Amino acid sequence: MKENKEIQSDILIIGAGLTGLMLAYLLRDTSLNINIVEARDRLGGRIHTVHSANQTPVDMGATWLGTKHQSLIQLLEELKIPVTPQYYGGAAIYEPISTSPWKLVNWSGEMEPTYRMIDGSSTLIHKLAGFLNPKKVHLSQVIKNIEVTDNGIIARSDDTIYKSKKIVSTLPPYLFSNSITLSLPLPNALKSNCDMAHTWMGESIKVCLVYKEAFWKKENSSGTIVSNVGPIPEMYDHSSVDGKRFALMGFMDGSYYSLKREERLDKIVAQLTKYYGDQVKEYLRYEETVWRKEPFTFTDYHTHILPHQNNGLAIFREPIFENKLILAGSETADQFPGYMDGAVRSARFVYHLLSQTQV
Repeated sequence: MKENKEIQSDILIIGAGLTGLMLAYLLRDTSLNINIVEARDRLGGRIHTVHSANQTPVDMGATWLGTKHQSLIQLLEELKIPVTPQYYGGAAIYEPISTSPWKLVNWSGEMEPTYRMIDGSSTLIHKLAGFLNPKKVHLSQVIKNIEVTDNGIIARSDDTIYKSKKIVSTLPPYLFSNSITLSLPLPNALKSNCDMAHTWMGESIKVCLVYKEAFWKKENSSGTIVSNVGPIPEMYDHSSVDGKRFALMGFMDGSYYSLKREERLDKIVAQLTKYYGDQVKEYLRYEETVWRKEPFTFTDYHTHILPHQNNGLAIFREPIFENKLILAGSETADQFPGYMDGAVRSARFVYHLLSQTQV
C-alpha cells in the first residue's frame, strides 16, 4: 500500500482562487512557509477565462468591476493590469413579456459604468501566481478532512497529508461546511450560518457565442439584451478591445442546468434569432459553464437559500480552534461579499489578522 506523502507548512491555504492567491501574494516576503492546495487542475476558482475561436478571451466566471470596488482597482493598478469599459451602446434589446414583441430601448447614460480586464479576468490570477513558488502550489488536491491537534492542524487529500500551524480555507462557507469532515465540530452559530450561506455563481450558467463580426453593433441593433422571457435574461457584447475578435456573452436562466449542452444551445440560438435573424447560427464557437455542475464551487443546498443570504457576516471572520483555522473567501468579506473586490478584501483582512497573531 502506497504511503501518503507529507508536506509541512506554517500556513496552508485551501483554494487557489483570487482570495487564496492574493493572500499568498501578500505573504510572499515573509519567512513563513506557505503552501496552497487546489482541488481543480487549474488556478482561479470562479475566475475562469477561456480562449475560444480566434483566441477570443471569454470570461466564463467573474467578469465585471465598478468604480466602487476600490480594493480590486488598487490591486489592478499595482499589478499594471489594464481594464476597459463594458460596451453597452446607447440602446438595449428589451423583451418585457412573451406575448409582446421585443423592442429597442434607448438607455444612454442610465447604466452605471462597469469595466472588465482587457485580456480577461484570469490575467489577474496569472499575475498573482507569477509571484509564487510553483512548487508550493498543489493542484488536483481535494481536501477530504481536517484534524485539529494540540500542536497544529492537519488536512488530508487522497494521497497527501498537509501538516500546518494554521489553515486558511477560502472555500465558500457552505461548501466548506458540507464537503470537508472536521475532527472537531464547528461552533454551533458558525455552522448554522455556513449552512445558510449563499454561494456566488453557484446557480449561474454563463454562455458565450463567438462570431467573425459584431453584427449587433449595426444600426437599429444592440449587443445588450434584457429579457423577462428568456432563456437568456441578460447578455452583453464581449468583443476584444483590439476590434478583431467578437463575442456575445451572458447568463442563461439557472433552471436549465439539467438540460444537455446541445439543448441549451438550441434554446439560446432560438432566442437570439428573434433579434438578429439567421446570422446568429453562423457562430464560430459556443462556450458555456454550468457552475452548478462544478463540484469544487457548488454543492446542493439542504434548504432554500436566497441570493446573497448570510454573505459578509462577521462570524465568518472570527478564527476558530485556538486560531488554527480561519475562514476566508469572497462570501466572508465585510464589503462587496461575492464580488472579486470582496475576495481581495478578505485576503487583506486575513493578512492583517495573521500579522497580529503568532504563527
